[in-house]
Order: sequence, then structure tokens, then C-alpha cells
Amino acid sequence: MTPAPSGPPLLRLTEVSRVYGTGPAAVTALRGVSLEVTAGELVAVMGPSGSGKSTLLNLAGGLDRPTAGTVTACGADLGALPPAELAALRRRHIGYVFQDFNLIPSLTAVENVMLPRELDGVRAAAARREALDALAEAGVAHVADRFPEELSGGERQRVAIARSLVGERRLILADEPTGALDTPAGDEILRLLRGRSDAGAAVLLVTHEARYAGWADRVVFLQDGAVVDTTGATPVGGAR
Repeated sequence: MTPAPSGPPLLRLTEVSRVYGTGPAAVTALRGVSLEVTAGELVAVMGPSGSGKSTLLNLAGGLDRPTAGTVTACGADLGALPPAELAALRRRHIGYVFQDFNLIPSLTAVENVMLPRELDGVRAAAARREALDALAEAGVAHVADRFPEELSGGERQRVAIARSLVGERRLILADEPTGALDTPAGDEILRLLRGRSDAGAAVLLVTHEARYAGWADRVVFLQDGAVVDTTGATPVGGAR
């Protein structure tokens, strides 16, 4: 059984709201959301389409800023960081699996995974070794020298996951990371994320599949931009 996580949270959202637009056209994507994820913990977020799940991840990763409230990740108030410091924090400590992969078409798989490490000053040879290790961990070492257009949807998904794991990522944010995968491959990815969590990372996972939420320590349910329930997950489908 996974030990209970302890210590300060690696991610804390405090009364976070996000409103897009102004006046009568304003849309409230999140309203007063508070959430913590501690080192060694995997938290799943579920909810219907339009409930604010992806907005929550974007705020947690510093890709967007809240209209109200605060987001603290890896000890830093993301709203208070200058852009360059925010970018450095994300490269070094936050891994993000995008729903649409966000791979650079002109770079090979290994070059896509290497890029954040090279931008952080790691020499190319060392960055390539780390990237190859991450690709192997995600089960796609054999596609290292192929370009994204030469990969299947599932392979692109795994490359994106490898990019989120490379280096010393303390916080991993995953937006439907199993969306392009069949059930056995999805289970492999959840096992990988669970392993990273058990090794001390904090993982926040957005999923619509109860099967994959069953790998989590807690499940947070969103509806209309607000947290409506939080429960401990019941392992399903062979999870843990």
C-alpha cells in the first residue's frame, strides 16, 4: 500500500477563480477552487466537458493566471514570478502532458524530449541520454529518431509523456494522458505516473475514465467550475 503523503504541498490552489471576458459576455471557467497536491500523491480530476478541468491544469502549470486567488507550485507563487523565472521553474520542475501533445513537428521525438533540458543549460549529449531514458520509460525508445508526423497517435502521446518526465520534474500535470491509447497501453501509462508519484513526485491527472481515476489517492470532481466533491479513489481495473 502506498504510504500517506506528507510534507508541504508541491501544488496549492487557494480560492482560485478564472473569468474570461468582461461584462455580459464574461465566462467563469473556475470559481473559488482550493486544492493541494503533496509529494508522493496522485490526484485525479474528473467532471463533465466544460467543467473547468483543463483551465485548472493551465493555472496549476503557470500557462494561465487566475482572475482571483493564488497558485503556488514547487514553493513559488506563480502569479508573482516574472515571465523568465516562471519559464525556468516550469522547465526544471513541472512536467506537462498536453491533450493535443504540443510536439514540435520539425524536431524528432528525442529532440522534442531533449529541448526543455537544453533550454535549461544541459549539454546536448547529456540531454540526449536523459531523453532516451525517458522515451524508454514511456515505451517508445524505438521512435527516438522519427518525426511526429511519422508516429501514430499513441506514439505521439507517449513521446509527450516522456517529455513531461525528463529531468527532475517534481510536479507532473497530465491532461487526458491516455486519450490516444488502448486500455493496456493506458494502464502502462498510469502505472508509470503512479510510480513517479510513489517516488516522490506530485501528480495531477485530468481524466474522464473511472478506470484511470482508480490509480489516484484522491479524486476531485468539478462541475460548472467548482469543486463539488472529493473522495478517496477505489482501485479498479487492476490499479495498484
